[in-house]
Amino acid sequence: MPSGGAALLARMRMTVDLEKIHAIAERVVASEGMTLVDVELKGGRSNTLLRVYIDKPAGVSHADCQLVSEQLGAIFDVEDLFPDSYTLEVSSPGLDRKLVKTHDYEYFVGRLARLVLREPVEGEKVYEGRLAGYEGGRVKLDLGEAGPKELEFSNIAKARLLVAQPGFGSPRPGVKERKLSGAH
Repeated sequence: MPSGGAALLARMRMTVDLEKIHAIAERVVASEGMTLVDVELKGGRSNTLLRVYIDKPAGVSHADCQLVSEQLGAIFDVEDLFPDSYTLEVSSPGLDRKLVKTHDYEYFVGRLARLVLREPVEGEKVYEGRLAGYEGGRVKLDLGEAGPKELEFSNIAKARLLVAQPGFGSPRPGVKERKLSGAH
């Protein structure tokens, strides 16, 4: 059983219906012609933080975030979804956005990404390369000279886009070539 702050957060998550929050956010964001990227609940009972990430093809403006924030805040308050006060943040996922849905791996084909696996594949838990699509439960990644790699979506613990560095395609400082290539 978790103790201290972890136990409080676990109890709070039981009282806050994250699925309902996600469904409301999805409906509001879609009604404004945008995409819901992710919903995160952080903090404890007295400092609950709800982050909602939105996107659209032309990019998200401050006005878009404000509009969605006002609509969500009004609905959440009427629905009384939080037992105590909370902070709502609505923002763009950023250039180095997380890849959450299977659709993300198709939408961002050609972009550099970093994938961290739950279980190692060929001795590696971290792969960096260009997204090459998603098919049949597998994420396709182009590792450059090391060739293509397919990784089970269910084995991906976390993934995010990488912001291209000068010398486009070269590893970022501090990333070993073996991780970029997937070689041992």
